[in-house]
Amino acid sequence: MTQRKYALELLEETDFLSCKPVKTPMVTSIKFSKDIGNKLEDASQFKKLVGKLLYLTITRPDISYEIQQLSQFLNCPTCIHMQAAHMVLRYVKASPGQGLFFSATSSLLLKGFANFGWDACPDIRHSVTGFCMFLGTSLVSWKSKKQVTISRSSSEAEYRALATAACEIQWLFYLLQDPGITGSPPAMLYCDRKSTIAIAENPVFHKRTKHIEIDCHLVREKLKKGVLKLLHVSTINQLEDVFTKPHSPNSFYELISKLDLHCMYTPACGGCQRIHRRR
Repeated sequence: MTQRKYALELLEETDFLSCKPVKTPMVTSIKFSKDIGNKLEDASQFKKLVGKLLYLTITRPDISYEIQQLSQFLNCPTCIHMQAAHMVLRYVKASPGQGLFFSATSSLLLKGFANFGWDACPDIRHSVTGFCMFLGTSLVSWKSKKQVTISRSSSEAEYRALATAACEIQWLFYLLQDPGITGSPPAMLYCDRKSTIAIAENPVFHKRTKHIEIDCHLVREKLKKGVLKLLHVSTINQLEDVFTKPHSPNSFYELISKLDLHCMYTPACGGCQRIHRRR
């Protein structure tokens, strides 16, 4: 599933059809805030561009985090924010036909990855929740969203992300029941912090968990009912990291290559990921 026609039309409309492509949609050395750069006199172009890029994330999860970051500044965009939006366009130019691949022979086992971006917003100090869900080998759901409250610790921030992912898994189970798919085994939910798994499996609340007690109850309820099973994954294999932070080209393409993204217009080269690795 791809939006190649829409991507090419967007590049043509913004005069980026002949631009030089880049390997990643965002540089790793910058943190966006409302005070960085000079404010744009006319914010309408920025709003229009971000809105169109947001529509492109339907089949391009690889730009979800960048668009989530830019969407926070629709009311007061600066020249730096506009430059970042243009960088996303240059990244899209590298592979406008990239999209999601859904295998006909994939299993119906649900598995997900949940993580957080600690203190991702320098203005209000909120962290970012990110998750991605797979049905077999096919990516079916993902999210990159700023948390609504400030987390006092990294464990608290990740547990909030875990609770959001648990709700998504439950919703996917309900969705699978509509066409008559029942009896699925517990979904595997991976996170890279053993302390978070320990909180979920510990029935006793203490000072570290008093601020997230509702989330604790929610995750433990899903564990008890057999909806999901928590497993630890190393940070290097945490596929969700692409939804919570920017990456260098090598780590970025290593991650998105595992999200089952393909460019059907370059089958002989094995997709855009391999093209970039050869450059």
